[in-house]
Amino acid sequence: MFQGATELSLDAKGRLAVPTRHRDALVSGGGAVVLTAHPDGCVLLYPRLAWEPIVSRIQSLPSFSAEARSWQRLLIGFAEELAPDAQGRLLVSPALRKFAGLKKDVMLIGQGSHFELWDVEAWQQKLAGAMSLASTTPPPGTDSFSL
Repeated sequence: MFQGATELSLDAKGRLAVPTRHRDALVSGGGAVVLTAHPDGCVLLYPRLAWEPIVSRIQSLPSFSAEARSWQRLLIGFAEELAPDAQGRLLVSPALRKFAGLKKDVMLIGQGSHFELWDVEAWQQKLAGAMSLASTTPPPGTDSFSL
């Protein structure tokens, strides 16, 4: 399970050093990860094996649906399978860096089965919006939920 928020830096070539506490789990079952775009404007990082059922579902969407084609273009069109280098770094492609507006400082946000990679400024805006929404509107299905 991937959880936690970590501020990291991309190097001049666009490489991301995956924290050692997540590295083994991220590349388990095949040694590769999949990076792709998310409609919210971040990059998703999945272990390859966790990505496979997702891509199957996306590919099975109806091809005559404009909405489905948009999701396919985004999620499959930007998907890149790669393995970390010897230092545990992942090269985030120029296309994905441009899509998500990734500069030097980024946030790696655990989401259970995967990570989100955000530009730190975009993350601060998204977090402020989430905090505002959380204080007024509980998520569906959490009526009896307590912490």
